[in-house]
Amino acid sequence: MVPRNQTQFIEFILLGFSEKPNQQGPLFELFLGMYLVTVAGNMLIILTIVADSHLHTPMYFFLLNLSFVDICAVSTTVPKMLVSIFTQNKAISYADCLIQMYFLMFFLSVDHFLLTAMAYDRYVAICHPLRYVTIMNSQFCTLLVLLSWIISCLDSLLHCMMVTRLSFCSDHEIQHFFCDLTEVLKLSCSDTFTNYVLIYFVSGLLGIIPVTGILFSYSQIFSCILKVPSTESKYKAFSTCGSHLSIVSLFYGTAFGVYLSSAVIQSSWTSTVASAMYAVVTPMLNPFIYTLKNKDIKDAFRRLIMRKASS
Repeated sequence: MVPRNQTQFIEFILLGFSEKPNQQGPLFELFLGMYLVTVAGNMLIILTIVADSHLHTPMYFFLLNLSFVDICAVSTTVPKMLVSIFTQNKAISYADCLIQMYFLMFFLSVDHFLLTAMAYDRYVAICHPLRYVTIMNSQFCTLLVLLSWIISCLDSLLHCMMVTRLSFCSDHEIQHFFCDLTEVLKLSCSDTFTNYVLIYFVSGLLGIIPVTGILFSYSQIFSCILKVPSTESKYKAFSTCGSHLSIVSLFYGTAFGVYLSSAVIQSSWTSTVASAMYAVVTPMLNPFIYTLKNKDIKDAFRRLIMRKASS
């Protein structure tokens, strides 16, 4: 008997981290705290950059966009999980699941491209300082951000459209706290070979290009820095990209952890925790990294506080 397409009638169950009642309260408090810190921290970065004219440069234009995308990314998953824990209702409709899947893939993909644009910005600033203003002009920076959003939008839309052609049968339990694409595909009783080929090909292609761009940029940066005779000048040049390098390491380190946990460890709980690190913890830590490691942000933040205090 051929399974009937039930996608318009079904809803999925997001199992989350734990089904034990005594663990729901601590989980709610933990993720509510992380969500509030993430939104407040990234909003503070955005307001500081907008308010301080010293930060109206390409580097901080990309950082402003990165902070906005991080807020959107955590807002795609965490509020739904908090509502599910609070109401003890873990169901999510088919349409809402697709919407959540689309926006999470979209915002995380934009993150990839923005980090690449920031790496290129540091490459031009250190290796071609005399041409920096000419190359990294406002039109070019806007174009880079716009392309990041367009490519990410098309990529996410393609994956979600491929999901809509699938049929889902009796098992609707997703071993996750959000609608992860690969977890949803596991529940389908249709042939998902094309979906997986698309995931590996498109995601691989869009993953290799940013990573290659970042590696090339930093290889050139390190090569230029090593040629500088003064130790003080070397430290000053490297300090300008230290914050970005820390975020890149955190972002791709957790992304690799998600891949490793799903492909090697074969544990749903481990995969869920790794995904939480990637989708929730990383956006929360980004503002701390830039606030603590970036002198320009710290100085701008002090000026903003002083202006508010004096007014």
